[in-house]
Amino acid sequence: MGAESFLAMRGIDKRFGDVRALNDVDFELEAGEIHALLGVNGAGKSTLIKILSGVYSKDAGSIRIDGEEFALGSPRAAIEAGIAVVQQHPELVGDLTGAENIFLGQEHRRSGLFSPVNGQDIRRRAAALLERFPIDVDLDRAVDDMPAVDREIVAILHALRLENARILILDEPTSTLTEREKESLFEMMQTLKAQGLAIIYITHHLDEVFEIADRFTVFRGGRRVATHGVAEAQREGISIPNLMLDSVAGDIFPPRSDRVDGEVVFEARDLSRQGEFEDVSFSARKGEILGIFGLVGSGVDELSKALFGVLRPDSGELHLNGRRVRFRSPAQALKAGIFLVPGDRRTEGLSMDENVIFNTTVANLGRASLGGFMRFGRNRRDSGALAERVDLQPRKLDRPLRGYSGGNQQKVVIAKGLYREADVYIFVEPTVGVDIGARAKIYTLMRELSDRAAVIVISSDCDEVFGVADRTVALYKGAPIGAPSREITRDHLLHAGIMGEAV
Repeated sequence: MGAESFLAMRGIDKRFGDVRALNDVDFELEAGEIHALLGVNGAGKSTLIKILSGVYSKDAGSIRIDGEEFALGSPRAAIEAGIAVVQQHPELVGDLTGAENIFLGQEHRRSGLFSPVNGQDIRRRAAALLERFPIDVDLDRAVDDMPAVDREIVAILHALRLENARILILDEPTSTLTEREKESLFEMMQTLKAQGLAIIYITHHLDEVFEIADRFTVFRGGRRVATHGVAEAQREGISIPNLMLDSVAGDIFPPRSDRVDGEVVFEARDLSRQGEFEDVSFSARKGEILGIFGLVGSGVDELSKALFGVLRPDSGELHLNGRRVRFRSPAQALKAGIFLVPGDRRTEGLSMDENVIFNTTVANLGRASLGGFMRFGRNRRDSGALAERVDLQPRKLDRPLRGYSGGNQQKVVIAKGLYREADVYIFVEPTVGVDIGARAKIYTLMRELSDRAAVIVISSDCDEVFGVADRTVALYKGAPIGAPSREITRDHLLHAGIMGEAV
């Protein structure tokens, strides 16, 4: 395609001090194409996107769009060039309507501090946008009342509100969507593609590449290592994980435990909460990992919160180390020896503006302080040792968590749990937005933890639950399908979670 490509980035270099984040990178994108951008965290794909969106300035190379060269030295310059970006966690105002969010910051047709906001004009402009991109979404609805996919669509329409938009960058748009919502988003992407829009699609879900993309490009170590058409890759059996990891990728899951007589640490007996889950029973043992699979809306999220004292069950019992327990708050659960790695690490698991040391030690202040004073030297040493154990990259202990990738943020949550030294670890959606390399490390850490504690993995990813757990069970509309078992197959587990039937 070369110089004829709609977007042609040639010889792009970028350094941060001694680190060469991009090394002589070429990237091409065609109009009316969905192009997946892949690579482990730190591979260089985020740096490339930030150069294209004007957040970073390139050190060398050229960028041409439709034959015209652009410097793109600022976000405004990128917008003026027709580049629209939807971040992984788009910032929307929940109590405003979809239409109001789309034109947030552009409510006034006329300049002036006291120009009135015309609600009818905003609705007319929103209707015109839907005529341009025919998508089924109610933009008069408050964003807080929308399903996740509609919020994602609002964020996309906000990015496309300018008439000159011709390149759309989507960063992990399906990370919080159900399978059905994902299908709706993909339908919208096909609509945008048919309009001639060029789409760069960043994802860690490799199965989605073959479902939605026309081509994919893999980055590794700051270089572009491969670009293939999806049909070509399927025909020739090209392995994306092998390209990403520079090796023949083996099973990312560590070997299962063969222990069947481990000490029971944590039990649920007929646990129920009206309208959310019912009659859930399990035993979590030291030496093995218990897996609970359930789609979004199946009750798995509410169950995890009940196990950690965020929600109170209506009936049933919890037993920890042989004694019945009742948690009225997460603080009580934490004190008793339960640690939850939450599904939404940004809002429930981390203080994004604080550094690695603070986030690692905050859940165990009794260990981190003495006589009311923080043990700064010891805390730095302990945090450094844990950062090394979880393979945090880069190992910058004073860096705020906002400066880390999703996978590395998740590693800090796990380091926080390791510092706590709990009896029970509950992992909820542990690898959302995490690349394949970081996933393998997280699964290995789970297996190591299971040697001394009970580990429970709760996820809407069937392959994850089946791959990492020793015993598994599915939750369907709040009810467990059968009992946790070592004998259930992956297909049977998936069938139970989707259809609610044991096979």
